[in-house]
Amino acid sequence: MINLIQERATKEQLEEMLEILSSYIKLAVDIERGILAGGGELHADCEAVLLENRSKQVDIWGADWYPLTLISRL
Repeated sequence: MINLIQERATKEQLEEMLEILSSYIKLAVDIERGILAGGGELHADCEAVLLENRSKQVDIWGADWYPLTLISRL
Protein backbone atom coordinates (compact mmCIF):
# COMPACT_ATOMS: atom_id res chain seq x y z
CA MET A 1 0.00 0.00 0.00
CA ILE A 2 1.27 3.48 -0.84
CA ASN A 3 0.78 6.15 1.79
CA LEU A 4 0.98 9.90 1.26
CA ILE A 5 2.79 11.24 4.32
CA GLN A 6 2.41 14.91 5.19
CA GLU A 7 3.29 14.62 8.89
CA ARG A 8 5.27 12.14 10.96
CA ALA A 9 4.34 8.60 9.87
CA THR A 10 2.42 6.45 12.31
CA LYS A 11 3.40 2.90 13.24
CA GLU A 12 0.42 1.63 11.24
CA GLN A 13 1.53 3.55 8.13
CA LEU A 14 5.05 2.11 8.44
CA GLU A 15 3.64 -1.40 8.70
CA GLU A 16 1.47 -0.82 5.62
CA MET A 17 4.42 0.52 3.62
CA LEU A 18 6.51 -2.55 4.58
CA GLU A 19 3.85 -5.01 3.36
CA ILE A 20 5.18 -5.35 -0.20
CA LEU A 21 8.98 -5.49 0.24
CA SER A 22 9.18 -6.51 3.94
CA SER A 23 12.61 -5.12 4.84
CA TYR A 24 12.61 -1.72 3.13
CA ILE A 25 10.30 0.95 1.75
CA LYS A 26 10.40 2.64 -1.65
CA LEU A 27 9.89 6.40 -1.29
CA ALA A 28 9.36 9.41 -3.51
CA VAL A 29 9.87 12.75 -1.81
CA ASP A 30 8.64 16.16 -2.93
CA ILE A 31 11.52 18.25 -1.61
CA GLU A 32 9.71 21.52 -2.28
CA ARG A 33 6.49 20.65 -0.44
CA GLY A 34 8.09 18.51 2.26
CA ILE A 35 5.85 15.47 1.71
CA LEU A 36 6.49 11.92 0.63
CA ALA A 37 4.78 8.86 -0.73
CA GLY A 38 5.98 5.48 0.47
CA GLY A 39 5.24 1.83 -0.24
CA GLY A 40 4.66 -0.11 -3.43
CA GLU A 41 7.17 -2.02 -5.55
CA LEU A 42 8.71 0.86 -7.51
CA HIS A 43 9.71 4.45 -6.93
CA ALA A 44 7.49 5.24 -9.91
CA ASP A 45 4.44 4.00 -7.97
CA CYS A 46 5.17 6.53 -5.22
CA GLU A 47 6.01 9.24 -7.73
CA ALA A 48 2.62 8.77 -9.40
CA VAL A 49 0.85 9.39 -6.08
CA LEU A 50 2.77 12.65 -5.62
CA LEU A 51 2.06 13.78 -9.18
CA GLU A 52 -1.66 13.09 -8.63
CA ASN A 53 -1.43 15.35 -5.57
CA ARG A 54 -0.05 18.39 -7.43
CA SER A 55 3.68 17.78 -7.02
CA LYS A 56 5.99 18.86 -9.84
CA GLN A 57 8.24 16.28 -11.49
CA VAL A 58 11.33 18.43 -10.99
CA ASP A 59 10.80 18.46 -7.20
CA ILE A 60 10.52 14.67 -6.76
CA TRP A 61 13.43 12.49 -5.62
CA GLY A 62 13.39 8.74 -5.00
CA ALA A 63 14.92 6.86 -2.08
CA ASP A 64 14.94 3.52 -0.28
CA TRP A 65 14.48 3.39 3.49
CA TYR A 66 15.44 0.49 5.73
CA PRO A 67 13.53 1.27 8.96
CA LEU A 68 14.21 -2.13 10.52
CA THR A 69 17.96 -1.45 10.43
CA LEU A 70 17.40 1.65 12.52
CA ILE A 71 15.23 -0.24 15.00
CA SER A 72 17.84 -2.97 15.43
CA ARG A 73 20.46 -0.35 16.40
CA LEU A 74 18.38 0.95 19.32
